[in-house]
Amino acid sequence: MIDHAHDLASVRDATELLLSAVGKLDNASVTEPSRLPGWTRGHVLAHLARNADALVNVLEGRPMYVSGEARDADIERDAPRALDVHLADLRESAARFQAAADAPADWSRTVELRGGVTDSASRVPFRRWVEVELHHVDLGIGYELEDLPAEFTEREIAFLADRFSGHPEVPSTRLTDGTRAWSTGREADDGPGVTVTGPPADLLGWLAGRRTGAVLTVAGGPLPALPPL
Repeated sequence: MIDHAHDLASVRDATELLLSAVGKLDNASVTEPSRLPGWTRGHVLAHLARNADALVNVLEGRPMYVSGEARDADIERDAPRALDVHLADLRESAARFQAAADAPADWSRTVELRGGVTDSASRVPFRRWVEVELHHVDLGIGYELEDLPAEFTEREIAFLADRFSGHPEVPSTRLTDGTRAWSTGREADDGPGVTVTGPPADLLGWLAGRRTGAVLTVAGGPLPALPPL
């Protein structure tokens, strides 16, 4: 059972942590490359603000973005801004998201996200939590996958494993940190499939496209190649 109120509180905490960390930067560091190819830190910050507004659209029954082109143009437009402008935008857009989420609503309803993807409204706060946490890591300012809350890491591993479940290009794969286990990929057809073992942060990093998986232990075949998210 998804507890959207709990996830909204987690979003608030993660956002405050992000704002505190970003507030220690300067204008020059905002223009430096992030860990995402082709994006500066300003691009990441602009995306985070516009994603908050996009999820307000989702919660209020509007298209998430006008178009993919408009989404990209908004990020490019906002990326070069000064640090104080980014910070104000992040705070204000986060407040708009929280206000939209605080409005009385049927959290069991189905909402539409980008690209026609649908989900329960109750999962939207978790999706925002994912954006804030992973993009905080992407900024490359000292917050690493190992610093993520344990609950978040476990849930995001499960979410991504489910996302790749049944994918014809991903072999039947068992993921484990030695204590917990998750399954992903297509159904096993001629054996137990591949087992990938490693620390939770490295499992998440590989599934989320943030790490190569080089430190993971693989049995039953090579490390599967995952499709882009």
